[in-house]
Amino acid sequence: MTRRADALAFAGALAGMLGMASAQAASSTAGPSASVPLSTGVNLDFTIAIDKFIFFRIGDSPWPATGGTTSTVSFVLTPSIPGGPTTPVAGNNTSVNWSGAAPSFSVTPSNNALPVEVRSNGGQITLRATATSPLASGANTIPLSEITIASSDTNLPAPQIPNTGTGTAVNVAGTSFANLVTQRSATWTFSYANLASRTAGTYTGQVTFTASSP
Repeated sequence: MTRRADALAFAGALAGMLGMASAQAASSTAGPSASVPLSTGVNLDFTIAIDKFIFFRIGDSPWPATGGTTSTVSFVLTPSIPGGPTTPVAGNNTSVNWSGAAPSFSVTPSNNALPVEVRSNGGQITLRATATSPLASGANTIPLSEITIASSDTNLPAPQIPNTGTGTAVNVAGTSFANLVTQRSATWTFSYANLASRTAGTYTGQVTFTASSP
């Protein structure tokens, strides 16, 4: 039923277009003549509009579905206390021997490898990252630039995450028709650099990635 309805709708639209073309067509007349061949001609203009589109996703909803869920990447930092004569046992309210040296932290990621897909017929595609909200835990913050991204495909690179505002754009390599058409997919792996000691707490923030064409 859907295909038939689409066909009827297309036929109706085509009939309307032909009707409009007839109403706007030029006309000419030759003759009458009985001694020489006759000919005449008219011009007919055509217009074809091809719309541009961009499909961009990180995480859920592969082509051609539209996304409805914002993906979340998490990191948990677990301290390792330098022990004294005995090895410390992890737990709450547990007495341990401590050498006094600064503890080290191991980073455990969760859902940090996300599928990424870009499709477009709009020419050169660029990607940018914008710091929508900072990584904050009350008054304490972590620079968003400590979240780094590695792409599984250099043809679909990940833009650098800025601390504030919008970062530098990166280009996605086109796939056909002299870079007019792009169809790329990759996996972006997010990591936390853990460059400095931070106050304990849960830090949350958000980054917006944008795909653009000229």
